[in-house]
Amino acid sequence: MPTRFTASQSVEIAIPEQPIPIQHYLRQPQRLVNALVDSSRIQPLSEEIFRLKMRPLNFMSLSIQPTVDMRVWAESIGTIYLRSEGCEILGVEYINERFTLNLKGHLSPNQQGNSTLLQGRADLEVLVELPPPFSYMPKAILETTGNGLLKSVLLTIKQRLLHQLLVDYRRWVTSQTRERVLDEESMPIFNPE
Repeated sequence: MPTRFTASQSVEIAIPEQPIPIQHYLRQPQRLVNALVDSSRIQPLSEEIFRLKMRPLNFMSLSIQPTVDMRVWAESIGTIYLRSEGCEILGVEYINERFTLNLKGHLSPNQQGNSTLLQGRADLEVLVELPPPFSYMPKAILETTGNGLLKSVLLTIKQRLLHQLLVDYRRWVTSQTRERVLDEESMPIFNPE
């Protein structure tokens, strides 16, 4: 019988005012994925689906490495969603065949007067049939350990998001602003005679 592990994490990010609103940035799923995970561990499968190779995780004496196919898409108002589409566990075939990962999350921009606040939440659930000797351990110990592991994964992602999203957003605004200036400078001046 599978053991169920769960974790949730909320996030709130105050967005400094920039010449281009954050909603425009959030309409590009690839940028958010790069803010969540190091680009060397991302393989784009389509415009909205990305294969993420997670860092190895240690659960008691097991070492596993999940590879998750993640769908990331945005609405026109700037809300971005993510949902796991599939998962493979590298390292232990027994667990790979008996492992299900469900991740759902969202990030929404909310105007608070003159400032914007990004608010989001991620819910992670893992169902796994553990091999002996783990299957003989008390369920409470397994669940406490597994839930703690999932919580630490979400917390690591949250910390990276808090830092990387703002850095990448500023970089993107700077590059977009520079491109506009260059485009305007290269336009021929119309001089009616």
